[in-house]
Amino acid sequence: MSIQKKNTFSITDLSKEFDITTRTIRFYEDKGLITPKREGQRRIYSQRDRVRLRLIMRGKRLGFALSEIQELIDLYDTDRSEVTQLQVFLDRIQERRLALSQQQQDINAMLGELETLEEQCSSLLQKKQS
Repeated sequence: MSIQKKNTFSITDLSKEFDITTRTIRFYEDKGLITPKREGQRRIYSQRDRVRLRLIMRGKRLGFALSEIQELIDLYDTDRSEVTQLQVFLDRIQERRLALSQQQQDINAMLGELETLEEQCSSLLQKKQS
């Protein structure tokens, strides 16, 4: 028994698969990230569009801007060896990791400051109530 791989997808197929709205898919289409064919008013998405949508969703989950995602997708289109794409992606991952580490440090510092202020306020309140 052979399993045939689906080559085309409707907007509904993709919205269900990726758990996003059709409006979101149309937004990515408007930005040029995916380019379905049309049959009248109906959009026909290819396997390539599906892969691109998977990359978009992964990039968004990792916190990349759409412009960065677009750059990575465009690099794949110009360099099928994926060497340039992978190098740029590694650079973006390192940048993102550094930014997140800095945010984590900032959050930890703010939490420490909030804890100190909370203790001071509680102490002052107790003094005023006694």
